[in-house]
Amino acid sequence: MKYFIISGEASGDLHGSNVVKELQLLDNKSDIVGWGGDKMQSAGVQIKKHINELAFMGFAEVVMNLPTIIKNFDLCKKQIAAFQPDVVVLVDYPGFNLRMAKWCKQQGYKVAYYISPTVWAWKENRIETIRKYVDRMICILPFEKAFYAARNLEVAYVGHPTVDIVEAEKKIPSSIPDKKVIALLPGSRKQEIHKMLPFMLEAVKNFPDYVVIIAQAPNLSKEVYEPFLKQYPFQLVQHKTYDILKVADAALVTSGTATLEAALFHVPQVVCYIANSVSYAIAKRLVKVKYISLVNLILDKPSVVELIQDDMTVLNVSNELQRLIFDEDRKLALAADYNNLTDMLQQGNAAKQTANIIYQLVLENQSIGNN
Repeated sequence: MKYFIISGEASGDLHGSNVVKELQLLDNKSDIVGWGGDKMQSAGVQIKKHINELAFMGFAEVVMNLPTIIKNFDLCKKQIAAFQPDVVVLVDYPGFNLRMAKWCKQQGYKVAYYISPTVWAWKENRIETIRKYVDRMICILPFEKAFYAARNLEVAYVGHPTVDIVEAEKKIPSSIPDKKVIALLPGSRKQEIHKMLPFMLEAVKNFPDYVVIIAQAPNLSKEVYEPFLKQYPFQLVQHKTYDILKVADAALVTSGTATLEAALFHVPQVVCYIANSVSYAIAKRLVKVKYISLVNLILDKPSVVELIQDDMTVLNVSNELQRLIFDEDRKLALAADYNNLTDMLQQGNAAKQTANIIYQLVLENQSIGNN
């Protein structure tokens, strides 16, 4: 079978790579081409475009890079047409992938979509695009199945793939010395690093008894971080985010999958986020959710503190970090919430379930074609 898979960001590269590994077990003649990163490439995908060239954050940034995005879209269409896959697998990255779903379906390709767009937060009209152009929508958040069902659309819920990854990682000893550690996870995009890291670095200066370790995103070079490290004697560690979280006593985390990862490793955290001012103003008008972190969204309560935009000051970050480290009641409450979160997300090997759904879609299509 021939599979074309599209991921545009680091988390999608990780989750896409695990689905690819499971597909290869199901289909020993699989031929997999796509867009992604180092993890998908290591899993056996022939990468046609690397994620380093794809991630744009925020409304304003997307507009600024629109010519590049259009060129990328045209290039991707040509590559799919040349490859003639049995199925196109779209992983997250909704601004690009939903448009690609429409084009693919119009060309007659089967379309599977792994990790639903956040239609429950904003752009609910995207549901009609999904209804028309996606053959299988595969969700990873527990409330999404009911959300879609209320709008007469059946989707699959496979649990969150990060749970499986973290549970396997917990069995492996960390390569980081087990000292008193504060972890900084400032994001996986250059824009996030530039906005978030200076605040984080200033805030942790008030904790001299702790080793401060910055998790370098695997898709970014060391040079992105170096301008901020000249005046701070902190460690920058690449490709070892999970090793860092295994030993961390607390963490400052940019909103995204990292908030969930920290929770699954039971690391007390402060969620930090500053967006482009234009992007933030637009988002406030359009986004319908109460929280920005996955932890709070899934639990439907303010379990972890979110310091957003003007609330993200050095003083606020430092004060919240102080609570996380020294307030035992706060740590106990977080631990209980984290246990509940894991129970809600654990469905049993999300990547394997997803690969099965995709493979069955291809088999059904072939069966129809042979009749």
